[in-house]
Amino acid sequence: MSDTHFGFKTVDERQKADLVRGVFDSVASRYDVMNDAMSMGMHRLWKAYAVAVSGAREGHQVLDIAAGTGDLTRQFARKVGASGTVVHTDINESMLRTGRDRLLDEGLQLPTVLCDAERLPFPSARFDIVSVAFGLRNMTHKDVALGEMARVLKPGGKLLVLEFSRVAEPLRRAYDWYSFNVLPRLGQVLTGDAQSYRYLAESIRMHPPQAELKSMMKTAGFGHVDVHNMSAGVVALHVGLKC
Repeated sequence: MSDTHFGFKTVDERQKADLVRGVFDSVASRYDVMNDAMSMGMHRLWKAYAVAVSGAREGHQVLDIAAGTGDLTRQFARKVGASGTVVHTDINESMLRTGRDRLLDEGLQLPTVLCDAERLPFPSARFDIVSVAFGLRNMTHKDVALGEMARVLKPGGKLLVLEFSRVAEPLRRAYDWYSFNVLPRLGQVLTGDAQSYRYLAESIRMHPPQAELKSMMKTAGFGHVDVHNMSAGVVALHVGLKC
């Protein structure tokens, strides 16, 4: 039996997926409203930048992991056109259902797959681009998940990891105060769930900082990794090219 982190708590690693599932089951219906509130709308710019950096174009095959409500999925779909494919995936059924319904409402009939990023049900060298936005920090074995992402990419394919990261030192105290005082209160007001947003703040602090994640991606099979810090490091986009 091995232990892992669930926020600041230490738990049996076999429990973590269920605990994370409970968090997102609780907030799925109000997830986008909460994202707008806690980032003051900046998450839309961070995601648009990731899609721009991806180089996605007509005919590309894209896998969107931990895609949830489908923000990146729909943007990729516009880039790859009718000749391309974007696969919308998540481990959480509530989030996946919410995203699928939103995509259908916009006239996008895309493949939607309930799956674990640590055991992707896709053949090797299947995709030109793999993306994971604000999902890697919730995975139990990040190294295994990164290895799976590398496996399903074509040689020369691109992985985009958009994630909360290590904030620049001058802003860290203010950011911590906001994360642990304001976010839970916003969560209570907008979703009726302060505890889930307290976990999210804790999970950000436990996530590997920029340099460590870059090293993990190289170990997983990405020969070149660029790091794009945004909003003073509140968020970082790691872009890896498969060897």
